[in-house]
This record gives sequence, C-alpha cells and structure tokens, in this order.
Amino acid sequence: MSEQTTPYLPHTDADRAAMLETIGVAAMSDLFADIPARARFPDLDLPPRTSEMDVVDEMRGLADRNRVPDRTARFLGAGCYNHYIPSTVDYVLRRGEFYTAYTPYQPEISQGMLQTMFEYQSMICRLTGMEVSNASHYDGATALAEAVLLALDHARGTRDRVLVSPAVHPEYRAVLRTYLRGAAASVTGDEDAAAGIDALTARLDDRTAALVVQNPDFFGQFADVDGLAEKVHAAGALLIVAVDPISLGLFRPPGAYSADVAVADGQPLGIPASFGGPHLGIFAAKQSLVRRLAGRLVGETVDDQGRRGYVLTLGTREQHIRRARATSNICTNAALTALAATVYLSTLGKSGLRQVARLFFDKSHYAAQQIGQLPGVTVNPQAPAKPFFKEFVVRLPRPADDVNAFLLEECGILGGYALGRDYPDRDGDMLIAVTEMNTKPAIDRLVDGLRRATA
Repeated sequence: MSEQTTPYLPHTDADRAAMLETIGVAAMSDLFADIPARARFPDLDLPPRTSEMDVVDEMRGLADRNRVPDRTARFLGAGCYNHYIPSTVDYVLRRGEFYTAYTPYQPEISQGMLQTMFEYQSMICRLTGMEVSNASHYDGATALAEAVLLALDHARGTRDRVLVSPAVHPEYRAVLRTYLRGAAASVTGDEDAAAGIDALTARLDDRTAALVVQNPDFFGQFADVDGLAEKVHAAGALLIVAVDPISLGLFRPPGAYSADVAVADGQPLGIPASFGGPHLGIFAAKQSLVRRLAGRLVGETVDDQGRRGYVLTLGTREQHIRRARATSNICTNAALTALAATVYLSTLGKSGLRQVARLFFDKSHYAAQQIGQLPGVTVNPQAPAKPFFKEFVVRLPRPADDVNAFLLEECGILGGYALGRDYPDRDGDMLIAVTEMNTKPAIDRLVDGLRRATA
C-alpha cells in the first residue's frame, strides 16, 4: 500500500509498522490469532472490494426499491406520522453548531446547545401544562417506561404494581415490560383489551404505584379523565398520561387534569418518520417530582459578571451522582431531535399549532364520515360515541392486510395500521391516521379505494 493516506485509511505503512512494533506483534494477522480460523476472512465469503462509484450506484438501486413516501398518499400512523416540516427546522438543524445527535459531555462549554435545551424544556412545560420538563428521552416508549420507574422510585419500595390501560400503545407496553424485567414490580391491567378507565380505577389499591393511560389513546379516541387524578391520588398512586403533542394545541393538556407525569413521542413536532427513528421522548412532571426525574434538566442563571448563562442544573444519572441515588441509567438526551421540536414549535407559535391541530381534527372527521357511509364498513366499532382526534378505527368485511395490499397496488395509497398484528381477534380492523398532509382529493381516493376493496 502506498505511503499516501486515503479518506478511508488514514494510516500509512510506516504508521502501521510503528503501532505493531509498539504492541509487540509482527503482522496485522497476528491481531486475529484468538479468532478461530473458520470465522476469519476469507471464510466469511465477503464480496470483492469495489469502487465508491459502484457502491453508491448499488445503494441507490436498493433505495429505489422503496416506495417513495412523498409520492404516495399515506394514512398510516399508529405512533409515527406523515407531517409537514417547515424548512426552518432543517435549516437550523444543519448548522454546524448544532449538527450532532449527541449531548455534549461538558455541556457548560456549549452555551448554545444548553440554551436550546432550556428553550425546549420551557416550551414542553407550556405545551403539557406541567411544571418541569427534562431535556428529552429517546422516544415515547422509553419516556413512558422512565415515568413508571419514577413512580416506583417515588413509592420507595412500598408499592410493586403498575396499572396500564389496554388502550396504551402496544409497543409502549412491550418496552415497559422489558424495562421491568427482573424488577420487583409487575405490569397489569391490560390483560382485558376491552377494559376501560372505570375498570382500571376499581383495581387501585395500596400496592399500586401508578396508573398509566394514553389520551388520545392508541385508537385515536379520548379517555374520560375528569376526576381520574383524584381517584388515583386517593389511592396513593401517580397518574401517568401519554399524549399526542399536536392534540395539545386544541385540547386540554394533562396538567389541566392534575396528571403527575406527561410523556409523548415528539415525532410529530418537525421530525421525519425516518423508517421509525430516531425520534424524541417528551417527559414532563410536577415540580414535586423534579428530584426523581431521569435524564438532564438545564437551568438559566447568571455568571459572576451578571451575564445570562445556562447550566446543567440536574442530572440524576450514574455519571453525575452516586450510583445508589441514580434514578436511571439514561446517559443522554435526544439533542438533535429536541432541537427540531424547539424550532418547529417556535416557527408555528401558539396560534399555528392550534391551526395544525384543527386541520387534523377536521380532516379526520371528514374521512371518518365518508368512510362510515360505505356498505359493510363501521367506524370506531367498539366505542362509536367517544370523540377522536386524528386517528380512528375502521372495521372492514375482509382482513385489513388484504385491503392494504389492494390500496397500495391498485390505488397507490398507503393504508392504515392493521390492528390484527397486535390484537389477534381484530384482523378486520384498520387504524387510519389523517394529518394535515392528507388533502381532500387524497381522502376521497382512500374512500373510493376502500369501497372497491370491500365490494
């Protein structure tokens, strides 16, 4: 190999020889002596090396096999949505000062990043009606799991059960159970898929650390939360609510009905679907729980010259305090996506967010009204009278997977989420999401496609 370095192999032959001599081996192959010969190259049968141009061409060919989302009418949601992202979001994110998905380990050096975290926290508090927010988690599922850990920690070992509504996103519930695997705590309440809020509150007792609900729930409908917090608190437990952040532009935030912790997936706030991530975990709580918050909390202060500055005010993780007192092993926050949410909320403002939420509400109700007129099709069959926001369930006379295949191949439409994947007795049910990106002609195409698919 030439003494010249390349963009991919920065070390020269002399560099490598010096390193090998320092560690006391004669050749690079000696570094792999502990690996069985059968597992070494070329026994892995790797393809021959190729040029950058050929690799790029190959990757583009693979990418072209994907359906291009921007050219497809999309009605798939179930936690990850097709939203409009203002150009300001991408512009700010790509600035060199911010373009990192990771949190600085010496945060006080990065005043700009700390300020964005502080602004993010302030906006999340206003959005959720809560008193304090951390600097974010990875996604909605991990935020909810961390909220449950907070509740168990708050109980100081005296309570070992968490009641979870079956209408909470099934993937959130799966992540929660993974978090608690091996812990002296159990998750219950969601065994009966039809169990409502009243059935859950009837099970509150002195072992319950928290009641977890989603509002609007996984099926897009609002829960009856009036008086719920009072019942939960009377039992000595905490109320944890998972929300849709866009819905808070139009409907009551969890702080207004005395929730103790509010969590959400922040993907709707200016973050692309990106094949499922990375997204953003929103976590806000009452001030009384601030010492038990997982993750980071940034505060505003002044220096010795009276100048405004930002500091890492609280970091209750193992790297900052004694391990026995740590609330979580969460090591960082979703810095880049939290910045995206901050720019998105700043761009829209209060009135803009309300307008976007109103678009969701109006368009989804138009779609539901039109679909509900199709023969053999029922909208929100299990709870037709409950209000909904941007998602609703459609019961079809044939399997939802088959209908989705027809919509995609015959109509160029990405249909809703087939609920049979998570609820085996509901293979004819489809969860349809309608956002601001779905135009009236696109909705009408969906209605016509469903009519043809179910005829």
